[in-house]
Amino acid sequence: MPTRILTVEDDERIRTSLKMALEDEGWDVEEAQNGEAALLKFRGNPADVVLIDIGLPGIDGFELCRTLRRISSVPIVMITAREDTHDVVAGLEAGADDYLTKPFAPKELSARIRAMLRRVRTVDPALRSLILGQLDIVPEENVVYIRGERIAVSKTEMRLLTELASESGATLSREELLERVWGLDYFGDSRLVDVHIRRLRTKIERDPANPQLILTVRRQGYKLQT
Repeated sequence: MPTRILTVEDDERIRTSLKMALEDEGWDVEEAQNGEAALLKFRGNPADVVLIDIGLPGIDGFELCRTLRRISSVPIVMITAREDTHDVVAGLEAGADDYLTKPFAPKELSARIRAMLRRVRTVDPALRSLILGQLDIVPEENVVYIRGERIAVSKTEMRLLTELASESGATLSREELLERVWGLDYFGDSRLVDVHIRRLRTKIERDPANPQLILTVRRQGYKLQT
């Protein structure tokens, strides 16, 4: 089955050109002009990847992303014409796995999608179930059991957690985590790591403001302490 991409964009001209460009790259593309239509289509037939424009009418891109994240671990890319760093971080905190700023080349977007699908579909057999102290990590199900409580995480959050877990107690720099989780093309954008670490902490830490599991090592990076 071809990979299905749901694009959510209110500008018909942009939406049509994006659909044509992605189809030329070999993807199966479905369109939605707003958040409400996107939710209906996704619930009826979930896509493999969702591309969301931030500036949607009605349900904006942030709220759509949060809603999708509550019901699915589908990879989400936020697309924005805004240069504001706050919007990028807000999109990631809403649950997006990645972002792109307009204008961008269709081949760049296609390459990002392929890289994202490779990493979310690759499961290390040695990490199909990993128990570290009070953490039981099940990558194939995108589930973490913490102190016996079942916690759902996104595919990117799971990839980040398993990278930290694979070297439990060791410090991994932001650059190492960017390369392992997002790929070489993401070098230098530490916001991706920092925001996903914050999201993981809100899910698995008793007190995210005073983390005891995912620790920050000043000027070095992060480590998982179990």
